[in-house]
Amino acid sequence: MTTYAELQAQIAELQQKAEAARSSELANAKAQIKEIMQAYGLTASDLGGTSGKSKVAKSSGSVAAKYKDPISGATWTGRGRAPLWLNGQDKEQFLIK
Repeated sequence: MTTYAELQAQIAELQQKAEAARSSELANAKAQIKEIMQAYGLTASDLGGTSGKSKVAKSSGSVAAKYKDPISGATWTGRGRAPLWLNGQDKEQFLIK
């Protein structure tokens, strides 16, 4: 019967072999793809993908305030939890025009 340590060693050895096989297969696949692309004059954009060099950043700009407390001057965008100064009040009277 094999011990736990022996099984762990076998697992580590198999993982190394698997990673080596994966690297080899990826290299072969990349070479085949490059060969086909050169033969047909294709680019990454022809395939519908991006080159990976330029990514469009999402803009997380702030939202303009929609409501304003005339006493304190505090504002609220209308998103998220309503502020305490609006509790029990009609929001329409605090709209910023």
